[in-house]
Amino acid sequence: MAKGPVLIEIEDDPAPKVAEAPPVPDSTPVALPRGDAMQMAARVATRKPSRLGRFFWGLGGALLAAVLGAAAWDFVTEWIARAPLVGWAFTGLLGAFVLTLLIIALRELAALRRLTRLDGLRHDAAQAVEQNDLAASRAVVDRLDVLYRGRPDTDWGRSWLAELRGDQMDAAGLLKLAEDTLVAPLDRAAEREVEAAARQVATVTALVPIALADVVAALTANLRMIRRIAEIYGGRGGLLGSWRLTRAVMAHLVATGAVAVGDDMLEPVLGGSILGKLSRRFGEGLVNGALTARVGVAAMEVCRPLVYANGERPKARRLVKQALGGLFTSQSDRK
Repeated sequence: MAKGPVLIEIEDDPAPKVAEAPPVPDSTPVALPRGDAMQMAARVATRKPSRLGRFFWGLGGALLAAVLGAAAWDFVTEWIARAPLVGWAFTGLLGAFVLTLLIIALRELAALRRLTRLDGLRHDAAQAVEQNDLAASRAVVDRLDVLYRGRPDTDWGRSWLAELRGDQMDAAGLLKLAEDTLVAPLDRAAEREVEAAARQVATVTALVPIALADVVAALTANLRMIRRIAEIYGGRGGLLGSWRLTRAVMAHLVATGAVAVGDDMLEPVLGGSILGKLSRRFGEGLVNGALTARVGVAAMEVCRPLVYANGERPKARRLVKQALGGLFTSQSDRK
């Protein structure tokens, strides 16, 4: 047996180049931001209490109201017996408090009625276009004029609509004229509210590292945004109406799977797929801001008195770019 090194001959194949070797896969991939604050806010807004829970809170509220009412009555009657002047003063204060509660309840009912009125207008307008019913479309325009009468920001649109409506000979044309002259300025105001809410949610999520603070900020900002959008379109939603409207908007987004965002939606802002290169907090801020823009678009569709002509609904990507474009410089701007 030969001793020494063994020589192994290799065929004439070229040796592999190190530069052509495939990259080593990363064993710990970086999870992209998902907008956890907005995901949690959507779950909170759409969560339905069980029947047992509703019965428990209803019974607890009735019991609490009965106890407080009996205590207030005993307090007032006792003071009337001890010092009639002071007792009647307390009685007046209690009556004023009850009257205030009644006024608040009436305002809530009026707010719910106005939201229902917007739903009816939107439904009747869609029916008029579908059936090409000119008389029905004229009735919708008359109701729109009554709805926005007394608002200075709609004076110009109502005057132009009154001057040009007689030239329209079909339902779609008349409602398109009403949309361009009367509703389009309200759309722009609503879009500004969406952009402001998206910036606020993105900034708070990115800069406040406190647990659950971003969830509270996102839910509060979205509630305020939805309420403002309803007011712009004439809804004037109260507390109960705003919460019902928020649940309807969030339920629609959850049902359609829109409470999710990808790189494609943030590409106009960031200039490419670089979510993974951002810090975790700033990435979450951008995603939560983008989801807030989607909520705003859905709220505009729900609160708007007319359906969008030819499906020309606002694009969430455009609102995201306008709202968040100043927070980050896109890659194209750096070149």
